[in-house]
Parts: sequence; C-alpha cells; structure tokens
Amino acid sequence: MLQISNLTKRYGGQAALDGVSLSIAAGERVAMLGHNGAGKSTLMKMVLGLLPPTSGEISIAGNAPGSRAARDLTAYLPENIAFHPALTGREQIRHFLRLRGRPAQEADGLLAKVGLADAARRRIGTYSKGMRQRVGLAQALIGSPALMVLDEPTSGLDPVSRREFYALLDELAAHGTAILMSSHALSEVEVRTDRIAILSKGRKVADGSLGALRSGAALPLTVQLRPRQGCSAQLSAAFPEAKQVGETLTLTCAQADKLDILTRITALRDIIDDFDFLPPSLDDIYVQISRSAA
Repeated sequence: MLQISNLTKRYGGQAALDGVSLSIAAGERVAMLGHNGAGKSTLMKMVLGLLPPTSGEISIAGNAPGSRAARDLTAYLPENIAFHPALTGREQIRHFLRLRGRPAQEADGLLAKVGLADAARRRIGTYSKGMRQRVGLAQALIGSPALMVLDEPTSGLDPVSRREFYALLDELAAHGTAILMSSHALSEVEVRTDRIAILSKGRKVADGSLGALRSGAALPLTVQLRPRQGCSAQLSAAFPEAKQVGETLTLTCAQADKLDILTRITALRDIIDDFDFLPPSLDDIYVQISRSAA
C-alpha cells in the first residue's frame, strides 16, 4: 500500500531524511519512532504530498503522493488539531464529509464510533483536548481510507479512550487499512503494532517486529525469583549474583543463558514459590538502538 524508496530531503547542506526506505502492506500497522528532529514529521509530510523529496520515490498503491488518487486513499491525523470553536462536532464532521464527497448524514455514525455521540451538538470550543482529538479521528475515518497516517494520535486521550482508539485501529487493519503511526508512548505501540521502524538523525536504523528488535538489541532478560516462606536465605545462597528487594530476588541473564537459569530454578523447585522471565521493554530497546546509532 505504501512504498518508500531511498527517500532523502535536504535543506541546504542539512539532511532531514537520508536514504530512508520503508514499505507497509495492506492491513499492516507500523509504528515509527524517533527523537524530536529524527525526521518523522518530514517523512509524513512527504507521504501526504505536502513536501517534495530531494531524491527518492514514494508510491501509495501505485499513485504519486499528493495526487487526487492518493488523497482519496489516504487519511491524516496530526498531533495538534485546530477546529473552529463555534462549530459543533456534528457541523465540523459534516463539513469534512462534504469536502470528501460523502453524505453529510454519515457524521453521527462517525462521531458515535469515536465516543462523541452525546457531544455531537456541543460547540467544539467547549471540548477538552481529548475530545478534539476524537473529532480529528472521526474525520480520519471518513471513507474507510486505505492508508492512515497518524502523528501522535493518542495525545490528550485518557487511558480508556486510548484503548478504544487502538481497538478502532485493529478493526481498520483487519479490513485492510495500512497504518503508519508515530508515537512517543512506547508502552502503547509495543503490543498494538506489527512492525516498528526507528529513525535517528534522518536515517532508518531499525525496522522489524518487536521480537526481531529484541533479538538484534541483545539486551539481557530480567529474572525474578520469589522464595517459599522461610527459604529466602537458602535461595539467596543459591543465586549469589541476585539482588534482593523485599522478598523478591532479581538478576539478569543473556538470552543464550535462559535455559541454564531455568535448569537451576528447576533444581530448586522445593524452595521457589514462583519466578518470572521479563524481556526488555520497547523503551529499553529503543534507547539501546538509538545510542548505538548515535
């Protein structure tokens, strides 16, 4: 659905993007991560046809970005949304529907889908930031787009609204919509995307599933051991490398040593009440990859 090949954008002698390639298939959810200034917004603007590339190519289902065909296929939700405060939510969405050549009667259904049915008749000037973000999401859903470009889409949403938002994305992806999303909320995208691409100083430094990124980062696992009652000292002696916090012993091990640790745990099953292997989080992986790239 989206094909980006060797994309470069220069401003004078400064490269905002440098040879970035990325592809997203229909129904695939890709999160794009990177520090401020890494090139995420520049890439999105070029996908939308708002900025021309210095070199490289972008194709949206075979169409050039900014063309009528590409605009018909693409929906965009910016991080900072501005709507006319005097319009109601219903009036604003009806306006967008008319711009997209869709029946204005679809407004109520779109607002209901993003949880604004009860506020449809209220002026947007009375909405909270999270409610305005939902209006933006409602306009992005117009026409069941084939490609959604989302820039920090959950900014201002409460935890329940964020869960509902990702449920909507799951539904869209299940029906074939390709999704490109940038976010700083790493704990959210960790479990709600198919692939993660990381930009650093205009270059793509990682691209793959969370499992593949974990393997590439080669970060250690965290092992937590909880002794049976009265066995804390015995367990500490068996794992002298572990640190004790309260009743829990914590140690780290390389991925390759996981089976050895498990063998030691199995041998001590009579004094261990429970244990957990905790893989590195996306936050840990992101920091490791970004530091390596720097």
